Amino acid sequence: MSPIDLRSDTVTRPGAAMRAAIAAAPVGDDQYGDDPSVNRLQARIAECLGKPAALWFATGTQANQVALRLLTRPGDDVIVAREAHSVWHEAGGSAANGGVHFTEIGERGVFSVEQMRGAIKPRNLDIFAPTSLVQIENTHNRMGGVIFPQSQVVDICAAARAHGLACYLDGARLWNVSAATGLPVAELAAPFDLVMVSMSKGLGAPAGSLLAGPRELIGPAVRHRRMLGGAMRQAGLLAAGAEYALDHHLARLVDDHASARMLGERLAASCKVVLDASSIQTNIVVFGLSAGAPPAGDLVMRARERGVLINALNPRTIRLVTHLDAPYEACERAATLLLEILED
Repeated sequence: MSPIDLRSDTVTRPGAAMRAAIAAAPVGDDQYGDDPSVNRLQARIAECLGKPAALWFATGTQANQVALRLLTRPGDDVIVAREAHSVWHEAGGSAANGGVHFTEIGERGVFSVEQMRGAIKPRNLDIFAPTSLVQIENTHNRMGGVIFPQSQVVDICAAARAHGLACYLDGARLWNVSAATGLPVAELAAPFDLVMVSMSKGLGAPAGSLLAGPRELIGPAVRHRRMLGGAMRQAGLLAAGAEYALDHHLARLVDDHASARMLGERLAASCKVVLDASSIQTNIVVFGLSAGAPPAGDLVMRARERGVLINALNPRTIRLVTHLDAPYEACERAATLLLEILED
């Protein structure tokens, strides 16, 4: 029996229909702007997000790095939620590529206008790294797929602009926000100068993220993408997989959310697990291990032996991510096996 892989929603594999769409895709050299499949996807994402233009990137991390180059200068300060992806999971690229400093604020992946105002470093005092950007991650990965409430987003972005700050949305899982809240992605993206969305996470495409915003920013992004090694040739093969995912995998995101809620509810019943199951909003379950439970590394190893693949975020914290290749029944089986290991 194949392992139940809950390490990430990036582990999905294209099915036969997606592979057929990829094989049939018209392609060209994207570096010259000649790939019709990439061009069509870029136009579609720009329209979907309500922005004038969009640009294809190999990864969300690459798009995040380019966004920093476009919206900040080396030595600037960027306000983010605690444990943001750009701080924890981009291999120090934000410092190496953008030369920026991060200020982490808030709790559980969100922060308030007041907390943001209190973190702004003035530009007229040379001892500070001046704040130039506010970045929101929606959903927030390490905090368990938490949704940043849109009313707060609107208020924060308005306050940021009043202070002369740019606003950026790391919306790798913005599709999940839309599925959970019913809000169109264009409404979710509207308050921001630049927005990134991923095609390879909840939607299950093999690769790719897109950065969307005004043409005066997306134009220079092409050069920055090339500087980071992101110039691609017949990328339409990947764009076709992404477009197939848009056509066929958006509506089913709520299934992943249901699987995550079930996993959380079952695990929360164990005294070895520290988890408020009501906090699960999308497709990520992050839970702590009580004093009587094994260390996270041991649980990961023992789960692998039983055919369940999971990740540890730290010595006492585990993350599970549901996706289209882990149907509800497989997640039920995973919950049973994890509980057996915890109670052993």
